[in-house]
Amino acid sequence: MANSNLYKGSLTTIILKLLSEHDKMYGYEITQKVKALTKGELQITEGALYPSLHKLEAEGLLDVEVAKVDNRLRKYYKLTEKGTTETVNKLSELEQYIATLQTLINPKLSY
Repeated sequence: MANSNLYKGSLTTIILKLLSEHDKMYGYEITQKVKALTKGELQITEGALYPSLHKLEAEGLLDVEVAKVDNRLRKYYKLTEKGTTETVNKLSELEQYIATLQTLINPKLSY
Protein backbone atom coordinates (compact mmCIF):
# COMPACT_ATOMS: atom_id res chain seq x y z
CA MET A 1 0.00 0.00 0.00
CA ALA A 2 1.48 3.27 -1.09
CA ASN A 3 0.32 5.24 1.95
CA SER A 4 0.72 3.44 5.24
CA ASN A 5 -1.00 6.34 7.02
CA LEU A 6 -4.32 5.00 5.73
CA TYR A 7 -4.23 1.91 7.95
CA LYS A 8 -2.57 3.39 11.04
CA GLY A 9 -5.91 4.47 12.48
CA SER A 10 -7.13 0.90 12.07
CA LEU A 11 -4.10 -0.85 13.57
CA THR A 12 -5.78 -1.48 16.93
CA THR A 13 -8.78 -3.03 15.19
CA ILE A 14 -6.52 -5.17 12.99
CA ILE A 15 -4.66 -6.49 16.04
CA LEU A 16 -7.85 -7.20 18.00
CA LYS A 17 -9.45 -8.96 15.01
CA LEU A 18 -6.44 -11.25 14.50
CA LEU A 19 -6.29 -12.10 18.19
CA SER A 20 -10.01 -12.87 18.18
CA GLU A 21 -9.35 -15.50 15.51
CA HIS A 22 -6.30 -17.04 17.20
CA ASP A 23 -5.89 -18.08 20.81
CA LYS A 24 -2.62 -16.19 21.16
CA MET A 25 -0.02 -14.64 18.89
CA TYR A 26 3.40 -13.05 19.25
CA GLY A 27 4.36 -9.75 17.63
CA TYR A 28 6.30 -10.99 14.61
CA GLU A 29 3.57 -13.55 13.95
CA ILE A 30 1.01 -10.72 13.82
CA THR A 31 3.10 -8.77 11.29
CA GLN A 32 3.52 -11.83 9.08
CA LYS A 33 -0.16 -12.78 9.26
CA VAL A 34 -1.20 -9.30 8.13
CA LYS A 35 1.35 -9.39 5.33
CA ALA A 36 0.13 -12.83 4.19
CA LEU A 37 -3.59 -12.01 4.40
CA THR A 38 -3.14 -8.80 2.41
CA LYS A 39 -0.68 -10.34 -0.07
CA GLY A 40 1.92 -7.80 1.02
CA GLU A 41 -0.32 -4.73 0.66
CA LEU A 42 -0.16 -4.00 4.40
CA GLN A 43 3.14 -4.34 6.17
CA ILE A 44 3.05 -3.46 9.84
CA THR A 45 6.39 -2.40 11.23
CA GLU A 46 7.59 -3.34 14.69
CA GLY A 47 7.78 0.38 15.44
CA ALA A 48 4.02 0.65 14.91
CA LEU A 49 3.00 -2.73 16.30
CA TYR A 50 4.67 -2.90 19.70
CA PRO A 51 3.49 0.49 21.00
CA SER A 52 -0.06 -0.54 20.02
CA LEU A 53 0.29 -3.90 21.78
CA HIS A 54 1.63 -2.20 24.92
CA LYS A 55 -1.22 0.32 24.86
CA LEU A 56 -3.83 -2.44 24.49
CA GLU A 57 -2.22 -4.32 27.37
CA ALA A 58 -2.24 -1.18 29.56
CA GLU A 59 -5.95 -0.69 28.76
CA GLY A 60 -6.67 -4.22 29.97
CA LEU A 61 -7.63 -5.52 26.52
CA LEU A 62 -4.71 -7.96 26.23
CA ASP A 63 -2.99 -10.42 28.52
CA VAL A 64 0.66 -11.29 27.99
CA GLU A 65 2.11 -14.75 28.39
CA VAL A 66 5.87 -15.29 28.25
CA ALA A 67 7.22 -18.59 26.97
CA LYS A 68 10.72 -19.83 26.29
CA VAL A 69 11.13 -20.76 22.63
CA ASP A 70 14.49 -21.81 21.18
CA ASN A 71 16.32 -20.50 24.24
CA ARG A 72 14.62 -17.10 23.91
CA LEU A 73 11.72 -15.53 25.73
CA ARG A 74 8.73 -14.82 23.51
CA LYS A 75 5.73 -12.70 24.50
CA TYR A 76 2.37 -14.04 23.42
CA TYR A 77 -0.62 -11.72 23.39
CA LYS A 78 -4.21 -12.82 23.88
CA LEU A 79 -7.52 -11.07 24.37
CA THR A 80 -9.00 -10.54 27.78
CA GLU A 81 -12.77 -10.66 28.24
CA LYS A 82 -12.79 -6.86 27.99
CA GLY A 83 -10.68 -7.17 24.81
CA THR A 84 -13.20 -9.54 23.25
CA THR A 85 -16.00 -7.04 23.87
CA GLU A 86 -13.90 -4.17 22.54
CA THR A 87 -13.11 -6.17 19.38
CA VAL A 88 -16.82 -6.35 18.54
CA ASN A 89 -17.17 -2.60 19.12
CA LYS A 90 -14.08 -1.69 17.07
CA LEU A 91 -15.13 -3.90 14.15
CA SER A 92 -18.58 -2.33 14.12
CA GLU A 93 -17.07 1.18 14.15
CA LEU A 94 -14.72 0.29 11.30
CA GLU A 95 -17.51 -1.24 9.20
CA GLN A 96 -19.61 1.91 9.66
CA TYR A 97 -16.62 4.09 8.73
CA ILE A 98 -15.95 2.04 5.58
CA ALA A 99 -19.62 2.32 4.58
CA THR A 100 -19.46 6.09 5.06
CA LEU A 101 -16.31 6.32 2.94
CA GLN A 102 -17.97 4.24 0.23
CA THR A 103 -20.86 6.73 0.20
CA LEU A 104 -18.43 9.61 -0.26
CA ILE A 105 -16.26 7.88 -2.85
CA ASN A 106 -19.06 6.45 -4.95
CA PRO A 107 -22.40 8.05 -4.07
CA LYS A 108 -24.21 6.27 -6.91
CA LEU A 109 -23.71 2.90 -5.20
CA SER A 110 -25.29 4.03 -1.95
CA TYR A 111 -28.84 4.35 -3.30
